[in-house]
Amino acid sequence: MKVLILCTGNSCRSQMAHGFLQSFDSNITVCSAGTEASGKINQKAVAVMNEIGIDISHHTSDSVDLYLGEEWDYVITVCGGANETCPAFIGKVKHRLHMGFDDPSHAVGTDEFIWSEFIRVRDEIKSGFWKFYIENIKA
Repeated sequence: MKVLILCTGNSCRSQMAHGFLQSFDSNITVCSAGTEASGKINQKAVAVMNEIGIDISHHTSDSVDLYLGEEWDYVITVCGGANETCPAFIGKVKHRLHMGFDDPSHAVGTDEFIWSEFIRVRDEIKSGFWKFYIENIKA
């Protein structure tokens, strides 16, 4: 089973989703990429995942171009921008899904509020990807 998770910058939401899905089942090949990859992982995303015991600090922020020629069971976009600009894959894609999540890196306010947004989005991603895993992969 191969799953590619796409976001615009591949620094936050797609990285958290990648970490969760891989933690649910180590037999799944999970990759994440960005349509405009930032080249770095958001450190608050790393910290909020570490808080629940999932280490994504070793992940890299990669361009979707690296994966265009591969075959995928699922390609999942996690933000509106990636959903709209998701490139046509040369390889075979069995299922394409969109699961949109707010971008916590755009949160503005106190440090406490920003941190709470990272927690909220992390928990929404966990819930959404757990449901996806149970209904589509484990079933």
